[in-house]
Amino acid sequence: MSPAVVVVGGGYAGTLVARSLDSDARITLVDPRDAFVNVAGSLRALARPEWAHNPFFDYRTLLERGRVVRDTVTSADRAGVTLAGGGRIDADYLVLATGSSYAYPAHPRHPATDATQAVADLRITNDQLATAERVLILGAGPVGLELAGEIREAWPDKHITVLGRSPELLPGFLPEVRDELHRQLEDLKIELRVGTTLTAVPSVEAGTATTFSVDTDTGASITADIWFRCFGARVNTGYLDEGALVELTERRTVSVDEHLNVIGHRNVYALGDIAELPDAKMATHAQTQALVVVENLRAQLRGEQPGSVYQPADVPRILLPLGTRAGVGQLPGPEGGAMAAPLEQVVERKGSDLFTSRFARRFGRGT
Repeated sequence: MSPAVVVVGGGYAGTLVARSLDSDARITLVDPRDAFVNVAGSLRALARPEWAHNPFFDYRTLLERGRVVRDTVTSADRAGVTLAGGGRIDADYLVLATGSSYAYPAHPRHPATDATQAVADLRITNDQLATAERVLILGAGPVGLELAGEIREAWPDKHITVLGRSPELLPGFLPEVRDELHRQLEDLKIELRVGTTLTAVPSVEAGTATTFSVDTDTGASITADIWFRCFGARVNTGYLDEGALVELTERRTVSVDEHLNVIGHRNVYALGDIAELPDAKMATHAQTQALVVVENLRAQLRGEQPGSVYQPADVPRILLPLGTRAGVGQLPGPEGGAMAAPLEQVVERKGSDLFTSRFARRFGRGT
């Protein structure tokens, strides 16, 4: 019987590992949802109801030989995982890829929400958004800015305010990328307030159309008709709290070696947002790490030592669309260093379909 590989977490990295190894081992993927969620697609789905089903990909089409268990892992050790439903799954190899939790609409309202309900929630919120004249987005990171761009493209006349705690957009990226982002936001008539925060979050529920006013720490007042939370991502490592497998870092992440093995465990890997690495918490890095884990696991399944080494990115990279026709990006240059990505490249590689076709192929919907 082939070795058992248990992958915990069905996000960007976990699904890539599970599908890549489906023919090499007995794969079990564990996730509380019934479908993979493409976060960027969720933001467009909020603004365009006809897009509402696009971010979700049914796990049942991911694997041909392996299985998907819809449950929540409550604890893990080097020999397997314990489930909230009361069962246990033994593993010869364990891959931890539980990622981060994001506020709605980037992620469904509840971790175990099924795709049908998630689509319905997005359409209900779209109805609410359609009636609002003034939109407040809390969080000026990539998620908040992408959401602002999607709303602007769908509704050219809404007043959109994006408020961020950091004094600058995209810190650590090239000045020309940041300057171009500011220019495009101004052209799109998206009001940007950085280096400030609210004295208290709105008392009304996020995503519900109700006129309200809030105060900033600079003494200004903002009146809006609907608001969205686009900050406060949290790594999903609560199932490791008991310490049976590893002690979490101060950031509640998992220490890994150059092969992405959990320190002290040659049969356990951690990757993506939960791995203690200098990379930004982004899908592009998680999927690059997934390929290293796949290569190392294949070596171990052949009875060899893992030899693939993960090198954290030395150049910050991003593709940040603002709808289907605008956006900025930064990528590694052909001779090293960073370069600003042309608008055409941002649109072609991400903005046009937000990687929907890529995930369609992963989930067996296309060639």
